[in-house]
Amino acid sequence: MLRQNGGGILNIRLPRLEGVDLRFTAPPSKSGTHRALIAASLAPEGSSVISRPLRSEDTLCTREGLCRMGVRMTYTGENIHVDGAGCRLDGGEGEVTIDCRNSGTTLRLLTSVALLHRHPVTLTGSARMQERPIGPLADALRTIGGDFVYGKKYGYPPFTVSGTLLGGRVSIDAGISSQFVSSVMMAAPCAREPVEITLYGREVSRSYLDMTADVMERFGAGVTHAGDGSIQIDNSGYRATDYRVEGDYSSASYFFAMAAVCGGRVTVGNLNPSSLQGDRRMLAILSEMGCSVSAHGEEVTVERDGPLCGLSLPMEQTPDIIQTVAAVACFAQTPTTIEGTANLRHKESDRVAAVAAVCRCAGAVVEVGEDSVVIHPRSSPGGGILDPADDHRTAMSAAVVAMGRGDVTITGAECVRKSFPGFWDALREAGI
Repeated sequence: MLRQNGGGILNIRLPRLEGVDLRFTAPPSKSGTHRALIAASLAPEGSSVISRPLRSEDTLCTREGLCRMGVRMTYTGENIHVDGAGCRLDGGEGEVTIDCRNSGTTLRLLTSVALLHRHPVTLTGSARMQERPIGPLADALRTIGGDFVYGKKYGYPPFTVSGTLLGGRVSIDAGISSQFVSSVMMAAPCAREPVEITLYGREVSRSYLDMTADVMERFGAGVTHAGDGSIQIDNSGYRATDYRVEGDYSSASYFFAMAAVCGGRVTVGNLNPSSLQGDRRMLAILSEMGCSVSAHGEEVTVERDGPLCGLSLPMEQTPDIIQTVAAVACFAQTPTTIEGTANLRHKESDRVAAVAAVCRCAGAVVEVGEDSVVIHPRSSPGGGILDPADDHRTAMSAAVVAMGRGDVTITGAECVRKSFPGFWDALREAGI
């Protein structure tokens, strides 16, 4: 592995590999860490211990934002102790500003939590963050007590939140991001009245709502999924508890994909076999494409010793593994169609454009539609230089292609710090 450091920029060039036999450990779940930090912060009494939280740029943003609103947290080894501040946050004598940098999860989840703060809260972020819409969430919160003032462009960060979370019925457009719904869900136990959430629009990433509800319930909140599809949440608050963050299937997907593109075997540990994470679906997809998948305890092994076949896949429910699937599809014998890609344009980068760029490095041809991409494997040389545009998932999916094709240099590779700071070290320690 070649590393070229200059001015803080990390360039990575990986060798082409065949017949691998690799072993990795999945990092803690980013989504689980965000949610556990918030639930523990809103618990009224006692100290919660969160075991093995993910320490990444994104989760650090959430931790810092909660602390600015009055929550106290301390690290002890691999654990973090959270002294719950209860449902009425008080982080100082005046308005609080939270810089979410490039963490969309932080900004969206803390938008509703900000209504629990005694003073107005301003949320801002990077230039790219200021291009990502928040309007549907703000519109929903206005109906239950929130007030929003936009600093630049209407419906986008930066914005200032004030008001009181009253509770009651609220409708949310779930067609852009499930995080809009998760945001209201996580603050709802602290509302003055119970909250009933009705979803409209094409719902995306339902598994993340299930994960949100699971973390909330582990911290004592009452969440009910009604028969009509609505979500009902008691306003009885949270309670302090000890919570272990499970391994991250999204991050593990890149390791599994390496077995698929290189052939051979990859085993990943620290994975909950009964996890609610939707990105477990990566294993089923790889199985359909021609890999074998086996599990023993918290270890999962993916093997391939034959050809890969392309598939037709609806993936609006699992957007975070679309790029990983696309990387594998470049090495199949037949085309792959991925549907449900429209929302990728609203992520850390335009991930539809990123899919096309990474696939070109593999020598594949990509047809881009309004809500789909079709990947045609080709035997052209591929290779080249890939700039992930500061997007962690683009960089890690490019690593998969680099190991299958060779002659690919990934620039700005330090962007993996957002979700998986140890990714390149894990490859190096595996002998790559």
